[in-house]
Amino acid sequence: MRHRKKVFFACRAFFSDTYTAEDATQETFLRAYRGIQSFQEGDFVGWLMRIARNVCIDEWRRSSLDPVAGSAELTESVAPTKLDSSFDIREKVERICQEMRFLSPEQQRCMELKIEGCSYQETAVRTGFSLEAVKSHLQNGRRMLWKRMEGAFSESK
Repeated sequence: MRHRKKVFFACRAFFSDTYTAEDATQETFLRAYRGIQSFQEGDFVGWLMRIARNVCIDEWRRSSLDPVAGSAELTESVAPTKLDSSFDIREKVERICQEMRFLSPEQQRCMELKIEGCSYQETAVRTGFSLEAVKSHLQNGRRMLWKRMEGAFSESK
């Protein structure tokens, strides 16, 4: 029960619509059930959260590819200010993704793995970089993104 609440709140943070967050929560547990054999020793809640994040991204992509299908549900259940806020967040996330293309390939890879929830050690194993190199690529990538994004988050307010 407590894992369900954590997953729901994570999905709710992604979607401004409670119904969509609830659907994403249910889909998360369905995927977890179907893929339980792939879970190895480790952080079960972290594994669930990674699934939840992927479900939310999939749902968001699905709804953004077909804006007509999702628009009726959104207009019925979400206040206009929430839609504006949700749009702003998505717009900024897209901008960050665009700006990440200007990072070095090493920085991009390390940043992507960090966003996916990988630890420094997991990132080092997956990339073949040393632990110190991973930390350096992440620090420099963050610094570069920060400089490129300077002012982007205060412009819309």
